[in-house]
Amino acid sequence: MSEDMAGYIDHTLLKPEATSEDIIKLCREARENRFYSVCINSSYLETAVSELKGSRVKICVVVGFPLGAATTAVKAFETAEAIAGGAEEIDMVLHIGALKSGNEQYVIDDISAVVRAAAGKTVKVIIETGLLTEEEKGLACRLVKQAGAHFVKNSSGFGPGGATIADILLMREAVGPELGVKASAGVRTVKDARAMIKAGATRIGTSAGIRIMEEM
Repeated sequence: MSEDMAGYIDHTLLKPEATSEDIIKLCREARENRFYSVCINSSYLETAVSELKGSRVKICVVVGFPLGAATTAVKAFETAEAIAGGAEEIDMVLHIGALKSGNEQYVIDDISAVVRAAAGKTVKVIIETGLLTEEEKGLACRLVKQAGAHFVKNSSGFGPGGATIADILLMREAVGPELGVKASAGVRTVKDARAMIKAGATRIGTSAGIRIMEEM
């Protein structure tokens, strides 16, 4: 059962003060615990590739992070560079202002450009539920699906609030069974993780992966 839980976890370190030594430790913990992936900023991609060589742990890089307000061209460039450098998954931030402005086509095109740049690799889209109304959350999920991404994710960890059962249930209903749902921010215990999985999450983004495994 512990290995089953490990397979849900994206072992995450995105703090601006993270050092190379911190990233090395993150990768070694992920390897030892057989987590699904590590989730990091792109400047540490080379370090992660070196540390995780020969392991099954995937490397996820964030794009347009944490605000989502970079241009589409910048997000696509970030994505292509990350994939070329060895990233296997991309967590991009949706353009929240465009969504709130009613510019649905911009949101779709923005996500689609990242999906194309990822060249078949998994793309998760962070919708930052703490900034959205209930209606906007559902709309964001539907646009993510329409744009061809593979997952919807609730939070960057830098916005207000974190993962809630209500939001994960809403997201799962909005995207149906075809897309993954990633619960992120505030998932710190086994109880938290199991509740999110029961609500429909297929991936858990957390910096508390070690604590969760110790509680198993």
